[in-house]
Amino acid sequence: MPAEPAPSLESNLLLKALRGFDRELLQPHLEAVSYGKGGTIFEAGAPVTHITFPCEHAVVTLVITTSDGRSAETATIGHEGAVGGIVSQGYVPASTHAVVQIAGPMLRIEAATLQEAKRQSRHVRDLFARYSDCLLAQVLQSSACNALHPIEQRCLRWLQTLHDRIGSPVLPITHELLAAMLGVQRTYLTRILRVLQEQGLIKVGRGRITVLDRRRMEEVSCDCHARVRDHYRTVLGAVYDDSGLVGIDPHQSRFVASDPEADQRIRFVQPSPGR
Repeated sequence: MPAEPAPSLESNLLLKALRGFDRELLQPHLEAVSYGKGGTIFEAGAPVTHITFPCEHAVVTLVITTSDGRSAETATIGHEGAVGGIVSQGYVPASTHAVVQIAGPMLRIEAATLQEAKRQSRHVRDLFARYSDCLLAQVLQSSACNALHPIEQRCLRWLQTLHDRIGSPVLPITHELLAAMLGVQRTYLTRILRVLQEQGLIKVGRGRITVLDRRRMEEVSCDCHARVRDHYRTVLGAVYDDSGLVGIDPHQSRFVASDPEADQRIRFVQPSPGR
C-alpha cells in the first residue's frame, strides 16, 4: 500500500498561524510521525527531545501517574497546539506522561531547532510564549477542577474538551480510558455516565460516548472549560466555529503575535447546540 501523505502545516493551527519567513524557519525541519491510540509520545522522567504537533483530529493527553498506580489528566491537546518542551526549553525531563487518545498524523521538530527559530524570530518566540501561557492555564484549571469539583462536572469538562478538539459529537472513548483520565474506578464512572445519559446530555455506546446536548452540558457543568476556552481566545486568538472546533483565527493570529491590541479584535463564536 502507498504511504499516506505527510500532514501539512495547515493541519495544525499553531503552525498554520506562521507566515513567510517564520514558516520557512520551521517547515524544512518538521518530520511526519504517526501514533496509534494509546501510544506514548514521551514518558515522565524521560528527556524531551522533540516538540510534537497533533494534526487534524489527533488528540494527546498529558497524564500524571502517582506511585500507587492511579492517574489523572492534566491537559488535553489537539490540533490547536503542541506537546513537549513548550513551557520549558526542551531537553529536560518530562513531568508528565504524554498519551495518544485519538490516533492520527502528527508533525514534530527537534527542541533545539525550535529554540533556534525562536531566537531568530520574535514572532515565533511570541506565538509559542502565548501558547505556553494557554497550556499552563489549562493545566492549572484542570488541577483546580480535579480538586474542587464533583465527578459529574469533571466528567462533563473532559467530554467538552474532547468534543471541541475532534469536531464531532461522537467521542471514541471507552469507560476504562475515561475513568483513568478522571482518576476514578470504572464501575463508579459507569454509574455517573448512566446519570448523565438519563439527563439527556449524552448517549453511551460501546467504545464511544455521543454528545446529545452541548448547550445543556455547558449549563450544568462547572465553568472550568469555559475559563480555559476564554483564556485561549484572549491570549492566542482562539475561536470556536460552528463545527465546534477550537482553533486559531488565521486572519488574526499573525497580528496577535505582534500586536497586543489585536486581542480586542478577536472573533468568538459559540459551538452550535448539540454539536
